[in-house]
Amino acid sequence: MCLLKLAPSASILACVAAVCFVAAVTPAAAGRTAATWKIGTPITTYWAGPPMTEATARQMAEGGWNLVWCRADELDTAQQFGLRALLHDSLINPQSLEDPAKRQELQALLARVKNHPALYAYFLTDEPNASSFPAWGKLVAYLREQDPAHLAYLNLFPTYASNEQLGTHGDTVTAYAQYLKHYVEVVRPGLISYDHYHFTANGDGDQYFLDLGMIRQKALEVGVPFLNIVQACTWTPAMRVPTPDELTWLVYTSLAYGAQGISYYVYSHPGHEGGMALAGGAPTPLYHAASQLNREFVAVASQLQPLRSLGAYHVGNVPRGAESSPTDAPVTVEPPVPAAGLLVGLFGRQGLATHAVIVNLSYKEAVSATLAAPGRARVFQCTSGRWQPSGRGKRAVLELRPGGGALVRWARSR
Repeated sequence: MCLLKLAPSASILACVAAVCFVAAVTPAAAGRTAATWKIGTPITTYWAGPPMTEATARQMAEGGWNLVWCRADELDTAQQFGLRALLHDSLINPQSLEDPAKRQELQALLARVKNHPALYAYFLTDEPNASSFPAWGKLVAYLREQDPAHLAYLNLFPTYASNEQLGTHGDTVTAYAQYLKHYVEVVRPGLISYDHYHFTANGDGDQYFLDLGMIRQKALEVGVPFLNIVQACTWTPAMRVPTPDELTWLVYTSLAYGAQGISYYVYSHPGHEGGMALAGGAPTPLYHAASQLNREFVAVASQLQPLRSLGAYHVGNVPRGAESSPTDAPVTVEPPVPAAGLLVGLFGRQGLATHAVIVNLSYKEAVSATLAAPGRARVFQCTSGRWQPSGRGKRAVLELRPGGGALVRWARSR
C-alpha cells in the first residue's frame, strides 16, 4: 500500500450550531507558558490540495473545512474567510537549527507570522522514521520556545508500515508500540496525527481498528488530542475510491474512539482519483458528503472535548485489535445486534461514563439499534446542537444510516 504523501495545501473553518469548547491544559502541557497551544474547535482538514486562492478558500469554507494549508503569503486569504492556517515553509526543518544563517531566517519567519490571526500551526514533516525523532524533537522544542501558542504538527506512519519505515523492530504491534512510545517521549507532540488507508481494491484492510485503538491509548496516556487522516481517493490500482457511506464510516468510527481531528487524503492532487475536487476545482460527490460530515464531526467532537474517552467497544463482530463490550459496561445494546456489529465509544469524567457514540459498522445498509443507558437518555441533534429526549426513558432507539452514528447522553448516577 502506498504510504507516500504529497505536497500540502489548503482547508477551512466549519460553521456549526454547537458551542466550541477549548481543551483543558493536559499533563503533557505542564510547565509550558499560559499561552500554550490548545486545540479549540475540533479540526477538519485534508492532505494535498490546490493553492490557497480566494476561490479555494471559499469552497473549503462552504464545505466545512476549518484548517487550511498555507504559505506565509497566503495567511491573509485564510483570515479573509475566517479560517485557521497550517503554515508550511522549507525553513521549518531541523537543518535550519544547525545553520546560523538559516536559523536566523527561521527566527525572522516566526517573528513575522506568529501574531497573524489566521495562524494555527506549523507543518514539520510526514511519516518520520524513529531515527529522526531526536532532530524533530529538537525543532518542536525550539518552536514551542519561540511560539508556544501554535502547534508544531507532524504526521505518523500507520501500523502497516514496515519495520524499515518505522525504524523499530518486532511484529506489527510490538514495532508500532515502540514507534509511538519513542515518538511521544522524544518529540513530545501537542497532538498525535497519523494516517491509515483502509479501502483496498480487493476488500478492506484488517488493521484499521488496531491502529485506531493504539493511537487512542497513547493519546490518553500522554494527555494530548489525536487526529486521523482517512482515505478519500485512490492513487494506485491496489486501492479504491471510498463511497460517501464509507467516508461516513471513517468519520464516525474516529469519533467513537475519541478523535478531535479528521483529515482527508486527498482534497485534490494530480494522479489521484476521487478526493474532494477535480483538477479544475469542481466539487466531487465526496465533497458534498464531507461537507455534511465536517459539520457533524465538529458538532459531536465539541460535545466530547471536555470529556475523557473511557472505552471503545465492539458489539457483535469484533475486528482485529478491537475490544468487545465488557459484561459490566454502563450501556448495553439490546438484541438483535446487526450482522456487521456496532461500535460504542464511552466518554465521561472521573471514570464515570455519561456519553456514548454508537456507530453502525455496516457502510452498506441502515440499521436500527436500541441503547439501554443507566439514566434518562437524550440524543444529540447535530444540525441544531440541541439534546432531544429519547422518548423511551433510559432507552434510546437509534436509526443509523450506513456507516453513521449517534451521540447519546444520560444523567450521572449519584
